[in-house]
Amino acid sequence: MQIGFGLWQEQTQKLVMTPELRQAITVLQFSSQELLEYIENEMTHNPVIEWSASDWAKVAQQQREGMGRERASLREAKEVPFEAVVRKPETLQEHLLTQLALLHISPLERKIAEYIIGNLDTNGYLSMDITEMASLLRVKAADVEKALHHVQSLEPTGVGARNLRECLLLQLREMGEDTPVMSKLVQEHLQDLADAKYSKIAESLGITQLEVQAASDLLKTLDPKPGRAYSDEHPAYVVPDITIEKVGGEYVVVLNDRVLPRLHINDFYRGILSGGKKDVCSETREYITGKLNSALWLLKSIEQRRNTIYKVTQAIVEMQRDFFEYGIDGLKPLTLRQVAEKVELHESTVSRATTGKYVQTPRGVFELKYFFTSGVSTDFGGSASAESIKAKIKKWIAQENPKVPLSDQKITDLLKQEGIQISRRTVAKYREEMGILSSAKRKRI
Repeated sequence: MQIGFGLWQEQTQKLVMTPELRQAITVLQFSSQELLEYIENEMTHNPVIEWSASDWAKVAQQQREGMGRERASLREAKEVPFEAVVRKPETLQEHLLTQLALLHISPLERKIAEYIIGNLDTNGYLSMDITEMASLLRVKAADVEKALHHVQSLEPTGVGARNLRECLLLQLREMGEDTPVMSKLVQEHLQDLADAKYSKIAESLGITQLEVQAASDLLKTLDPKPGRAYSDEHPAYVVPDITIEKVGGEYVVVLNDRVLPRLHINDFYRGILSGGKKDVCSETREYITGKLNSALWLLKSIEQRRNTIYKVTQAIVEMQRDFFEYGIDGLKPLTLRQVAEKVELHESTVSRATTGKYVQTPRGVFELKYFFTSGVSTDFGGSASAESIKAKIKKWIAQENPKVPLSDQKITDLLKQEGIQISRRTVAKYREEMGILSSAKRKRI
């Protein structure tokens, strides 16, 4: 066997992920807020990029107005209403410690109670064991129990509970509803209540099913997570990337460019490369050239993102026109491939252009992904989207007789009467996705 060496030519195709292509993909998948943060970060590393003069003027004007308002507020401090003062929301721990300071208890009990409050989770529950806390604090378990009792006496009622049952019992006690029947119901039959086994509970407690249902209604008014009202989580704000407006009889797509600064190349560095600065060394020119190319690629990527989102949104509007005209009943099944073929882009590009992007329409604010939905066939040769079917199911259940709720099979039959071919299993799946209980658990006596 002989091994030979030689030279030959071979033509192949490869997809090379260049830094520029990677940047374009990254920019496309950003939301407006994420893109703004990305641009600001790039500007800190690339002196060639800067905001346009009009944007700088706007920022300066806002700063001047802000300083003017600040001076005016100082002059009129005595006239500022109390309601105008903005303060940080009170946390659960702060709320409880404020109340604890008003209790007449011993220093040891206060110390233990403060420790307990510091170990409550966001829902207001205590997950640590009494003996564990006693060991850590080097006190008696009875002292911890007494301090816990003080904590459980604070508002909101139910905080300091070690489990759901204790939380509900604390609230029932506050309401004066902690009867033997209610206590046994909470301690022994919560799962049976969740499964709507009213007959089993009635037989066990020696009461009627109607009384069990009334007790269940009372428990539903209690708060299983009393600490969540003091959550320190900040609300998430959505800034629509696109606006769809109806002008005359047509729907017009308008991109929201106001949230992004208008960028351009700094004239000083442009002058250096054009030969205006003769005393600049070659290394400096090379550095500026690299930064200029990077800036141009960023501007190109932003413009490409803008055009892609516009084209994709325009295609969605054309293919989902019935939704904008008639609401969710007009929503049609739509896939990424259908839009990709219409705008002549790859499916992955359409996916990136729609993920995390929100559109403001005459019917509300939606994520672009909302318009991509599966569907089932109809007797009329078309198809109905999953979202429109869910809307019908939700509407029928809201209007049902609670004593004779609609079963999944009955809903299936109603849909078939409208020409929608769907299985009972699919109806059950849609109902569960909407968080709606089964007919057996919705039934009222």
